[in-house]
Amino acid sequence: MKAIRHTNLEVYVYQEAKEGNYESGDTYFTYMNEDYFLCAIADGLGSGPIAKQSADVIPVILGEYHHETIDNLMRRCNELMFQKRGAVVAIVKVDFLVKTIEYSCVGNIRFYMTRKDDDKMIYPLPVMGYLSGRYQKLNTQLFAYDPGDLFLFHSDGVVLRNPKKVMQNSSDAYELYQTLSATIENGDDATFITASLLQ
Repeated sequence: MKAIRHTNLEVYVYQEAKEGNYESGDTYFTYMNEDYFLCAIADGLGSGPIAKQSADVIPVILGEYHHETIDNLMRRCNELMFQKRGAVVAIVKVDFLVKTIEYSCVGNIRFYMTRKDDDKMIYPLPVMGYLSGRYQKLNTQLFAYDPGDLFLFHSDGVVLRNPKKVMQNSSDAYELYQTLSATIENGDDATFITASLLQ
């Protein structure tokens, strides 16, 4: 478990390789400064080292260009997928100054956000496909958040039958992390990130 604790948010990251593999075909990235928090999950097509080779493009790009827009980051990642297996990718940016979450995804990585003060869950639909070096349509979305809101995103190795119920029964990101990590079965690479928005 990787834990990030900050005045503005608290984050927990889980990653596990598919049973029988030494390396996960998933990778993740986190970066934070006083103005924003950027995180991403990439799931390389397939599993093992070949999948990891594609997924590992994402932290390299985001580490160098984290200050750019999510659309630009997605385009840069896509360009470097040329002649690789390819990867599904989701990027989340939390802007502490204007209290927004920006989200973009290509592929089957899921994002959920629950609000502290109502019964609604935000579940933006991703763009289908994967980054491969070819032109890829993007659909970046923006949501306002309030202190106490909770979000989760995960690769397809995490199976959630009722994400809304699981999230609403979790008081914070740590409790959600504990609940989800107890359900992981190692039939696939699995990565998830939980976050509590504190202020």
